[in-house]
Amino acid sequence: MVKFDIITIGDSAVDAFIRLKEAELNCDLNREACRICFKFASKIPYETVTEVPAGGNSANVALGTAKLGLRVSYLTNLGQDDHGQKILNKLQDKNIDTSLIKIHPDLATNYNYVLWYADDRTILVRHENYPYELPGLPQSDWIYLTSLAENSPKIYDPLKRFLQNNPETNLAFSPGTMQIRAGYEALIDFYKRTKVFFANKQEVMTILKTNNEKIEVLATELKKMGPKIVVITDADNGSFALDEKNFWHCPAFFPEEKLIERTGAGDAFASAFLVATKEGLPTDQALVWGAINSSSVVKKIGPHEGLLTKEEIKEYLVQNPKFQANNLTFSEGTF
Repeated sequence: MVKFDIITIGDSAVDAFIRLKEAELNCDLNREACRICFKFASKIPYETVTEVPAGGNSANVALGTAKLGLRVSYLTNLGQDDHGQKILNKLQDKNIDTSLIKIHPDLATNYNYVLWYADDRTILVRHENYPYELPGLPQSDWIYLTSLAENSPKIYDPLKRFLQNNPETNLAFSPGTMQIRAGYEALIDFYKRTKVFFANKQEVMTILKTNNEKIEVLATELKKMGPKIVVITDADNGSFALDEKNFWHCPAFFPEEKLIERTGAGDAFASAFLVATKEGLPTDQALVWGAINSSSVVKKIGPHEGLLTKEEIKEYLVQNPKFQANNLTFSEGTF
């Protein structure tokens, strides 16, 4: 049986990017909480619609790590419809193993509407209620677990057993909305088993049920839940990581004038961070790889067009030596 570098697990979808022409943003003073507004009970003009198959956190990381050279298998559920076929075609075109994907004749493939305005978006999501089952998994160096629907917990026990029986397999965990709502206690075994944990600042605050916005505190409290490395992204403020010894901060690399939209930036970051970690690079260099990949994705529409290869990331560092980890000013502290 083939051994994979990584198996990604989570829901996939077709994402329809609707470029809004007329809307307003209402934000608080620090732009931490914004609301997109348009006139109710009206016809709202839009500019374009761009359909992107194989959206969703798990598919984005599958495509991101495959682009970076890993042997990838993807576990998800799809409907037997045109949208599901588009997703399969895209994954297979990128040499991703699809043998773990289950096709459901009587159910629809997930379809999301991405309301894109200015440089950010609001996503209307719907998770089909698939009868989740975990098939027998092949051997893999990494498992990447992320967003699943509300009725997915039935796959958790067999996944726990797989991880118990394969202690050499590393777990990366990036909880989606439903997994965050389920709470720490419901997923405690995964938190404790996690090698690398990924989330943005708002998600970590929700998990910890805190209003404290200090990243060092958030990372420290999250690490107490079990993960060996905690990675927190915070949009224009860059990325942060707490490993066994140090707390690191890496700035965001994208200039605002080149930013188009942010969908998939966190997934691109996670993909490159994991590949760098798999290659044995230290945490600060993995942060730089993540920031470079993320900065490329936000210059394109959707989560896939801007993904980089390993060679492109290395070439970027050659051409821009100021972004190499040893030339950056990192926040570093001992914990």
